[in-house]
Amino acid sequence: MASEFQRTKVARVFDAMDANGDGLLQEADFAALAMRWAALQGSPAGSAAHARLTSIMMGWWTTLLTSPDRDTVTLEEVLLIVDQLADHPDAVIRTALAMFEAIDQSGDGRISAAEFNQLIETWNGRATDTDTIFPLLDLDGDGYLGKDEFVRLWTQFWAGDDPDEPGTWIFGHFELPVPR
Repeated sequence: MASEFQRTKVARVFDAMDANGDGLLQEADFAALAMRWAALQGSPAGSAAHARLTSIMMGWWTTLLTSPDRDTVTLEEVLLIVDQLADHPDAVIRTALAMFEAIDQSGDGRISAAEFNQLIETWNGRATDTDTIFPLLDLDGDGYLGKDEFVRLWTQFWAGDDPDEPGTWIFGHFELPVPR
């Protein structure tokens, strides 16, 4: 069962993906996220970059849709999947690598502070200051997130339950729940 900490961090991402704010994830929410991402990167419809981004985002939808006869996903259903991720590191790594590729706009094999900021603004759908968060994520202090760093951070966020891990902040700053 998800801890209060896991619920808090996953709910924040869930809310950002819920484009119409109805408390449910639907295919249209992922299509909207793909469109935001493509627009931010300047990838026109029909381009290879647009198709790649759409494939990544819609792949998340397919993964979250636990039953083919349903067309919505609740936060509780997402949390059930998150509960299983520690036992399925390959799935987390595959998703991390796909996201890394989408974020690394320059294609240089690393994510700059500017590219990270675009990731967060795409998820949030609004301007967001990430200047204080990026240094927490830059584990080797080189000014970039390498592929291995990103996979580690992504795994800490999705499969972890430790608020002290730097991956806690991979989707930006949020208020941690107060321990009981």
